[in-house]
Amino acid sequence: MEARTIAGLAREGGVGVETVRYYQRRGLLETPNRPGGAGSGGGVRRYGQDDVRRLRFIRSAQAAGFTLEQIAELLALDATDDRARAQELAIERIGALEARIGELQAARASLLQLVHECSGGTAGPCPILAAFDDAPAPELGGPGAVRAGAGGELIASGRTCGCSRGTAEQERDFMSVV
Repeated sequence: MEARTIAGLAREGGVGVETVRYYQRRGLLETPNRPGGAGSGGGVRRYGQDDVRRLRFIRSAQAAGFTLEQIAELLALDATDDRARAQELAIERIGALEARIGELQAARASLLQLVHECSGGTAGPCPILAAFDDAPAPELGGPGAVRAGAGGELIASGRTCGCSRGTAEQERDFMSVV
């Protein structure tokens, strides 16, 4: 077994040392005993390949959007081989990701429309700036966010943007630039 220091573990896991310590405080990673006893008189803690695997598991699960609480449950399930619960957690995560993707697509569509309207002329206020003017910093998709209304009109901070929609030719030209 190749032993490594906390710095080596962090490097192999693609995180910082403080992240490893944070995971230890959260109970996601074990803190090995110091050889030769506890305290400053003891040796340097050493981590094995199982620790590297667990750290990579945590990072991969985070990349998939799982919370640390969910990751703790997944780690516990890994020891019990409870596939049904692991599948349930994954399905819940997929639902949350699909909702987020929908929010991001709506935000993208709204921003594309704002950019299109802004490039349509110089008369009046810029639609992009008007959409965000005096708006509180909202959660994406939350109150005050720019979103498309039922008729394709833009709604920002509870206001409807009075910009007209472009022609198909203008949209095609715009999309070729973006």
